[in-house]
Amino acid sequence: MLGTGALRAHLIEARLAGTIATMREKSLGRYRLFSARDPRVLLGLDPERDWPFGEVLRLMGRQCGVSADPAHISGPDVIDPDRTIAGLDRFADRLGEAAARRVPVLLGTGHPHRLLEFYAALADALSSAGCPVLTPAYGDHVDMATRFGVRTYALDYVRGVALMRETGVRGAPDLGGVHTHSPLPVRTALAAAADSAGPLPGLVIGDHGWVCGAGQLGIEAIGLADTDDPALFVGEAEGRVSAVVPLDDGVRSPCYRPLTRYVLNRANLSR
Repeated sequence: MLGTGALRAHLIEARLAGTIATMREKSLGRYRLFSARDPRVLLGLDPERDWPFGEVLRLMGRQCGVSADPAHISGPDVIDPDRTIAGLDRFADRLGEAAARRVPVLLGTGHPHRLLEFYAALADALSSAGCPVLTPAYGDHVDMATRFGVRTYALDYVRGVALMRETGVRGAPDLGGVHTHSPLPVRTALAAAADSAGPLPGLVIGDHGWVCGAGQLGIEAIGLADTDDPALFVGEAEGRVSAVVPLDDGVRSPCYRPLTRYVLNRANLSR
């Protein structure tokens, strides 16, 4: 099993934690937009109370390890690797509990080019443990706002993981896979599951709107989040998200493999 020391070293070397590629300016801008309740950064979450900029910044300092000094306004952001490991532990514990109860699970990502392999390994392990891996609304079209206007994308599943694609594209996830923060895909999937009278997920696993959108609807959700995605951490603070792992969510896909092994081992899902 990969020990915490080796995992910590990998997080820093791969820039998943420590000094990361996400820029401080971008993170601070997102915190201000969240405080203003801009739907682009709420990711489907409707906060229970007001979150002024200063409170968001302090929360992100506690949960991620970013500087809580508002005068620090530029340069690369920082994530405390020990907080990443603690988040992975909470994440793995929830996976283990879901596997032990064999609850239906739904996995989805807004980062198909980076995180699909991570989630697909979890889907495979959970399926082997007896958890139904749900694929509702497969092929459904979803109209989503982008900076280029409203675009229509297709909800697809690859190895049990939901993602959005350009319409008419099939195959590998890098063919037409869409990077999105929207909660509309998870809402579409959950509505289809409810309409079909099939099982609803007992756990949603993912990032961005997949986590916040599910948590807002009262479904247990866990996921990964970068320093510029405060909605997941606010959701965790308000009790609607069960576990959030702070890390850079945009590094090369192979860099997440040691995290996959660590999580599956801790959750007793390794084969």
